[in-house]
Amino acid sequence: MSETAPPSRRGRFLRIAAALAVLLALAGYMAVQYLSGGGGAPRCVVRATDPAGENGTGDTPTYEMSPEQAANAATISAVGTTRGLPERAVTIALATALQESALRNLNHGDRDSLGLFQQRPSKGWGTAKQILDPVYSAGQFYDHLAKVPGYSRLPLTEAAQRVQRSGFPQAYAKHEPDAALLAAALTGRSAASLTCSAPDSAVAGDAAKVRAALVRSFGSGVRPAGSDSGVSVRVSATTGAGPDTAVDTVADTDPSGGPAGDGSSSRRGWELAHWAVAQASVLRIDEVSYAGRVWSAKEADQGWRRAASSDDAAEAGTSGGTAAEVRMRIAR
Repeated sequence: MSETAPPSRRGRFLRIAAALAVLLALAGYMAVQYLSGGGGAPRCVVRATDPAGENGTGDTPTYEMSPEQAANAATISAVGTTRGLPERAVTIALATALQESALRNLNHGDRDSLGLFQQRPSKGWGTAKQILDPVYSAGQFYDHLAKVPGYSRLPLTEAAQRVQRSGFPQAYAKHEPDAALLAAALTGRSAASLTCSAPDSAVAGDAAKVRAALVRSFGSGVRPAGSDSGVSVRVSATTGAGPDTAVDTVADTDPSGGPAGDGSSSRRGWELAHWAVAQASVLRIDEVSYAGRVWSAKEADQGWRRAASSDDAAEAGTSGGTAAEVRMRIAR
């Protein structure tokens, strides 16, 4: 005959079990928040430039992501526009990466799938090391997309499926609104629409790393200033005393600017500015300014604020400059 535990012991067991369940749930929640960049971690938000929403008469579409996801999205966009591909190609690529990896550079996946687009070494996409390079994997995706006849006129899910050969081809469609929102900001068509918060860190930035990242993302079209160009980029470092000291200047040598040479240097400028904000956490960029607007990591909740005056802009360090110059200030 089995014995039953007395009521006091049963109550104690139940309380312990309940406590363990709460701890497990909390651990799971923290893990999810860590992977997604939530739970008080730095966040990036892209917001549609919708006059109705901005005036309070309607909802403005937004998409929120972690700095890691924003940096990867900015790289995907930069690789596409550097190849002269249209915004539609960038939208297709971003929607695909949202579905395949949630814009995270995964070192695992189904069978030997890896990276942002879950490309497989065994299927000829490259070595594991190559695929885990976001610039390389994005380039591979665009190489295959460009071979799809009329891809820009196809439904997004069909264009993506022609490249990916996924077992769930309809899954890409649900990401199109978010991908389109991201593409509008990251290709520069939607001005001052991407902002990020940055972590509190004493880690200094490195102008050489910013320069290298620019060249990696935008290719040989970004090189030392001095040639006839439409948009220049100035990287400065905070010295801790007095005004910022210019460390490096690079220039976008395509005077047409923008994806597929759309003739807008302003669009190219916002593409570079948004790229810098998306990379701020990784590259320790404290401030970005362009066309009279300023983003600051220390005042990220204000988004892109307007420089009050040219004098104020000069005092702010990198906030000055002409409308054709994107300025980035790195942490020191």
